[in-house]
Formats: sequence, C-alpha cells, structure tokens
Amino acid sequence: MTERNTGLNLIFAINYGGRSEIVDSVKNIVKNRYKIEEIDENLINKYLYLPDVPDPDLIIRTSGEKRISNFLLWQSAYSEFYFTPVLWPDFDENEFLKALYDYQRRKRKFGGIIEK
Repeated sequence: MTERNTGLNLIFAINYGGRSEIVDSVKNIVKNRYKIEEIDENLINKYLYLPDVPDPDLIIRTSGEKRISNFLLWQSAYSEFYFTPVLWPDFDENEFLKALYDYQRRKRKFGGIIEK
C-alpha cells in the first residue's frame, strides 16, 4: 500500500497545546457565525492550526513518559503510539527504525473492532 509514498511529514510542536488549538478552532467557528447544525468534525478540522496536514499515523514519545501531554489531542484520535525510554537527544536513526518496525507489526483499527 505504501510503495509509492515519496515522503513523510515531520512536525515539531513548540509552545503548542492541543486544548488551546481546539478552543481556538471553536472560537473561529463561532466568530464566522456557523449554525450549530453545520458544526461537524470536518468543520472543526478546517479551523485547526494546520488543517492541510494529515493526522499522524504514529506518535513517538521519548524519555519513558507514557502520556500525551496536551499534544495533538484532536489529531491523535486514531494514531498509534510508540513509547521509548530513550531521551530525545539520543533518539537516532536506529531508534527511529525500531519505532517503525514496531508500527509495521500493528493492525490499524481506526476506532473499529477487528474480528478474530
């Protein structure tokens, strides 16, 4: 499925908060006077900080922490998470490949249920 992929998106979020992003999105929807019936996931997505960037497939959390820390709360709804004890400064190509290998072995459900 991915043989024609030519790249990936790597985004660094500096001084960013997922809750603030959602609040700002709602404020802009209200400011633009949408009717309540018009508000859906697509409209909220439209008003996020980076509406044209796809939701992440994989979120890598370094330093052994097992929390998302207010990061991409909306966009990470169906993301896969990889937790590693390696600190960010030591997260090298080998560690990245470990994360990708782990991700490769998973069956994505996107909120659905996989039958056995």
